[in-house]
Amino acid sequence: MFKLAENGTNIRTELLAGLTTYLTMVYIAFVNPSVLADAGMDKGAVFVATCLAAAFGSAAMGLLANYPIAIAPGMGLNAYFTYTLVQGMGLPWQSALAAVFASGALFFVVSVTPLRQWIIDSISPSLKLAIATGIGFFLAFIGLQNAGLIAPDAATFVKLGEVKTPAVGIAAAAFILMAALTARRMHGAILIGILAAYAAALILGMAEFSGLVAMPPSIAPVFLQMDLGALFDIAMASVILTLFFVVLFDNTGTLLGITRAAGMTRPDGSIPNLERALTADSTSVMAGAALGTSTTTSYIESAAGVNAGGRTGLTAITVAVLFLLTLFIAPLAGSIPVFATAPALVLVGCLMASAARDIDFDDVTEAVPAAITIISMPLTFSIADGLAFGFIAYAGMKLLAGRWRELPVAVSVLAILFVLRFALL
Repeated sequence: MFKLAENGTNIRTELLAGLTTYLTMVYIAFVNPSVLADAGMDKGAVFVATCLAAAFGSAAMGLLANYPIAIAPGMGLNAYFTYTLVQGMGLPWQSALAAVFASGALFFVVSVTPLRQWIIDSISPSLKLAIATGIGFFLAFIGLQNAGLIAPDAATFVKLGEVKTPAVGIAAAAFILMAALTARRMHGAILIGILAAYAAALILGMAEFSGLVAMPPSIAPVFLQMDLGALFDIAMASVILTLFFVVLFDNTGTLLGITRAAGMTRPDGSIPNLERALTADSTSVMAGAALGTSTTTSYIESAAGVNAGGRTGLTAITVAVLFLLTLFIAPLAGSIPVFATAPALVLVGCLMASAARDIDFDDVTEAVPAAITIISMPLTFSIADGLAFGFIAYAGMKLLAGRWRELPVAVSVLAILFVLRFALL
């Protein structure tokens, strides 16, 4: 089913890769309920919905597209749900869930029509490489933040963290261990680093073994609680379109970056089985809303599993099974501190950034939009916004440089839509 031999992998490697990806993203099972609780949702029920949505989405990606990419409720998207839609706009969380469902349905329509390929094929090679590089820097930024090496600052936005703390020391040592083992081409290097960091945290009393098994709470308070009647309000149109564009380009950017890192793209940079991958993404958004959680998305943390050797959908299936088990072993999964998984994000980000070497820096109209894309992703903390700035810069520069014949119609249309989106926010 997964064509392991054809993809140069085996069952052991795929299972190890799935475990690696899971360890770098399982934090969402605990963070997402806290965020959505601020929207008035039941925290225990959202925990169950988060695990089930991650299991459904990852399984869909593995079975439909045979990709080693995991899906779960997205960070940033959950913040938009709670702090913009519910607290900012005053929408009931039931109405916000309905908007998420509708955006997923729109995403599905685009995924199964030629419009999808028209959009993706219009992205220039330089922008595709910039997307992979930008995601790498974004991933590294998240990792450095989680490790405590960088911290917020009122004057300069970011600054050096408290580097003398044991957590930073453990994270730094784990990063060096991971990188060294990777250089020695040892499979499971990232997982070894994570477990070593966790062991150090246990020894120093910075983590606790909280037990193995706990029965999951009821999902009833959020399951099928979407207020679909709210979709008939004309004011919901802008909410749905915003969610649609964010999830479309978050997923597209992640797919482009991770498939390239896995060596799965074609020579022209296009993605095989793209329709199936986006179909898995879109159905996961709808399923997640029905279960009772905010928008799901392909996880950039999947790059950690790819770097551990994952090349097929068996990696994603492994993640799905582990999220189902998380329902019952939540105390154990939650005992691994975030600074133990942070080095994996930094290392994978560094490796993904190597895509920049193939960008055409001799052509200013290609190099500058690519650089804008790369810089914007980590600094706006958004793959979608980085893509938007890159598209706008690309279209504007090609047009004003007198090279409008090189500007695909799809890029022009998308650039205009991005400008309107920012103008109407």
